[in-house]
Amino acid sequence: MHKYKGFYEKYIKRVQDFLLALIALIILMPVILIIALIIRIKLGSPVIFAQERPGLNGKIFKLYKFRTMTDARDSNGELLPDEKRLVKTGKILRATSLDELPELINIIKGEMSIVGPRPLLVRYLARYNERQARRHEVLPGFTGLAQVHGRNAISWQEKFEWDIKYIDNITFVNDWRIIFATVGVVLKRDGINSQHSATMEEFMGN
Repeated sequence: MHKYKGFYEKYIKRVQDFLLALIALIILMPVILIIALIIRIKLGSPVIFAQERPGLNGKIFKLYKFRTMTDARDSNGELLPDEKRLVKTGKILRATSLDELPELINIIKGEMSIVGPRPLLVRYLARYNERQARRHEVLPGFTGLAQVHGRNAISWQEKFEWDIKYIDNITFVNDWRIIFATVGVVLKRDGINSQHSATMEEFMGN
């Protein structure tokens, strides 16, 4: 069964995404270049972190973000926990969401939208129940309803419910409400960390 798409979602949303992402990329290019230089000096190469994520209908794409962690490993060659590898520069980038700026490329390519459920890890695909899997009925987003209602400070179940609520109510007005709300969340630095982790705990299923 295919998701019903209204006029906005069918004809306007993608064009709007492309134009806004392109304009943002042009305007923010000096900031992007400065961040890239800082990361190159502080963390070395690569500056951009690319990771496979599931998108629309579970199709895998490469998500681009600025690197925020070192590759520090333990004596067994295993990567250290996120909080051990997350450097001060990385914490600042995450707190301000500047590490997400390379995702503008994903939006321009049509792999992401400005607003939608956040793209999660590929290994989570097998862990979703039928309702949670609905998050792949639409393109993943740069920001979303879950991000303006707690970000990493809310549970996985709450995140997924916000995702479904968004999917069932995609409109021009709702998208712009989320965009403006995201600016406020970023400025206030709300919900950057979960209660028990520097990032977000692994989703282990239901």
